[in-house]
Amino acid sequence: MTIQNFDPEGFELEIWAEPANLNYFLKTTLTPAGEGTIVNKTSQVKSHTRRQYPQDNSSINVNSHERTYMVDPGRKVGNALPGSPFILDDGTEKRQFTFTGNVVDLHAFLLSDVKSETKLYTTGARYVIPAATGASA
Repeated sequence: MTIQNFDPEGFELEIWAEPANLNYFLKTTLTPAGEGTIVNKTSQVKSHTRRQYPQDNSSINVNSHERTYMVDPGRKVGNALPGSPFILDDGTEKRQFTFTGNVVDLHAFLLSDVKSETKLYTTGARYVIPAATGASA
């Protein structure tokens, strides 16, 4: 398994985790943000001048043109995980993840979706999050 990016709907939050580890704690299964959403986009490049090689005294003109590039919301560069670490512990399993965003949003998301009483450890205090009420998936 690989660590992937999750964007819980309705929260300004990104969670980086292995899908099975994160979904173990949740009532509704989250799918990674990068699954099936890689798209090609285009942008317009203005006309400009450039040198043909280093130390070239005469520059050439480049006409304006379109550039195509790939957008992958689940892309991660290197092995470093972005954001701040947090730990979820339900008494049986204890797993560490990272997130970018606000702890308030992370806490609110977990309040709405954990399936059993879970402890949330962040760089600050420890929070005990009760099981979410409502229909389960």
